[in-house]
Amino acid sequence: MLLMVLAGVVLLQQATAGVVAAKKSASLNEAAGVYAFMQAQLRSPENRGVAVHEALNRLADLADAQAAQYRVVIEGPTSRLVSTGIRSESVPTDLVERVESSEGMFVTPTQVVFTDPGVAPEPGWAIGSALVGATGERYPVYYIFPMTTETQTLRVLQGAVAGTGVALAAALALVAYLVTHQVVRPVRRASQTALRLASGELGERMAVRGTDDLASLAKSMNRMAAQLQQRIRELETLSTLQQRFVSDVSHELRTPLTTIRMASDMIHDSRYALDPLTARSAELMHSEIERFDAMLADLLEISRFDAGAAVLTLEDMDVAALVESEVAAARAMAEAAGVPLSLQRRGRDTTAMVDSRRIRRILRNLITNAIEHAEGRPVDVVVAADEHAVAVTVRDHGVGFEAEHAARVFDRFWRADPSRTRIVGGSGLGLAISMEDARLHRGWLTAWGRPGRGAQFRLTVPRDPEHDLSASPLPVIPLDDDQLEVGR
Repeated sequence: MLLMVLAGVVLLQQATAGVVAAKKSASLNEAAGVYAFMQAQLRSPENRGVAVHEALNRLADLADAQAAQYRVVIEGPTSRLVSTGIRSESVPTDLVERVESSEGMFVTPTQVVFTDPGVAPEPGWAIGSALVGATGERYPVYYIFPMTTETQTLRVLQGAVAGTGVALAAALALVAYLVTHQVVRPVRRASQTALRLASGELGERMAVRGTDDLASLAKSMNRMAAQLQQRIRELETLSTLQQRFVSDVSHELRTPLTTIRMASDMIHDSRYALDPLTARSAELMHSEIERFDAMLADLLEISRFDAGAAVLTLEDMDVAALVESEVAAARAMAEAAGVPLSLQRRGRDTTAMVDSRRIRRILRNLITNAIEHAEGRPVDVVVAADEHAVAVTVRDHGVGFEAEHAARVFDRFWRADPSRTRIVGGSGLGLAISMEDARLHRGWLTAWGRPGRGAQFRLTVPRDPEHDLSASPLPVIPLDDDQLEVGR
């Protein structure tokens, strides 16, 4: 459409230029003939005895007979003679100056001003020269050629171009709509089908029509959807079997483990009556069975999360009181490891609707992990709350971990340093279970760490489980390290 508009503008410009140039040439030829006739009439023998003014009047009257083609303005010796219907302002000032100062015939564009106030001025050509009387006097004469007919022709041409342009635009729009409809509709269907597949509707398929490229696209989409559906079903089956296997193995191991644990407890209780080597073996067996029992419990808990069977038992609890209880329970382990353990409470109201058992488990995992990795340096626990959430941070100043490992620390059985020996003998599932517990509360569990500068874990839970978290009362980057983070 833009090219069509440009073509129309160029066409009108060329047509206008051609009409104007033709009018100019015709006006010059006409003016030259009329000038020669007037000059001959002014010097004819029959006008020699007639006053110049009267002779010029006769010439003006003769020009009025040709008013349909041109008008005349003659500068007489006593007054200006103007043809009927126009005003003397139709003669441009610069043309008057050129005629008065030079000899020859001059042409210039002008605006023809009519005596009828109801008729608007229109463009035309003004041609000027000077008549020479018998005694050599010069009488400027100006021929005014209005472009009335040419203007009407150009207006008709403009209307024709505009009408043709509108018709072509409508035709182009219709063609574009039909073509786009034929091309875009199948593509849109493909896009909608892809969205449905992405949303889980794996049975969605595209209708195949014809043998063109769009039909090939539909066949490819359907083939891809079928393959994707098959793969996802295989993965779902494998995941289900894996979950069932973990759950079944965990349950089946419970019975023999209980028997082994009872026997281990009896041997462990009587270890003082045994020789030193056997007593040490009994202690090692007892500790490993305790660890195995904790791992089985964690595996059962993970299987419940995977099966979607984990539920919350919510009650209005003081989260700070839960933190104080877990810190008090961990002090003995902290003292044994030589780790100073401190608790700071910010704000009085730290109540929230939570499952106290799961919150205690999260806190226990975070605090014991911090003590294990603190390397004798302090561990700081902070509790704070705002209008919508309660947050707990556990900060150690030990080994830390790389920044890119902040998300991986919650993976199952993942360890930042596989060669590192555990102090408390965890199962490797504690942080993974803690993350699932936080998600059940619709809360956040995030981590920050840097090698040699320690780590900080932040738990944020909403006061009301129906409220979506948008911010936390505590930052995930420690306050004693945020300036270093900004500098980096």
